[in-house]
Amino acid sequence: MPIEINGATYETDEEGYLVNLAEWNEDLANIIAKTENVDMTPNHWEVVNFLRDYYNEYQIAPAVRVLTKAIGKQLGPDKGNSKYLYELFPYGPAKQACKIAGLPKPTGCV
Repeated sequence: MPIEINGATYETDEEGYLVNLAEWNEDLANIIAKTENVDMTPNHWEVVNFLRDYYNEYQIAPAVRVLTKAIGKQLGPDKGNSKYLYELFPYGPAKQACKIAGLPKPTGCV
C-alpha cells in the first residue's frame, strides 16, 4: 500500500516495508511509525539510525538476536537487551524497527 507525503508517493510491499530503500527519509519514518503505533523518541531514532548504518555496512537487516548483540556492543548492555528493545518496538524490535528505518524485513522474521 503506497504512502503519500506532500505529493510524493512511496511504494511499500504487502507488509508495509519500503520498496525503494533510497527513498527513505525521516518524515516517511515518522508516518510508518504512526501506522505501527510507535511514538518516536531519541531512543527510537538511535535504534533506527543504528539499523541503517548496520545495513549500509553489511547489506542485510539483522534478525533480533544479531541486532541485540550489535546494539549491546555499540551502545552498551543497558540498551543491548531484548527487554529494552521490545519496550521501544513491541511488535518485534528487528521487524518493526527495520520497517520504520526503511529497510527490508530481516531474515528469519515471520
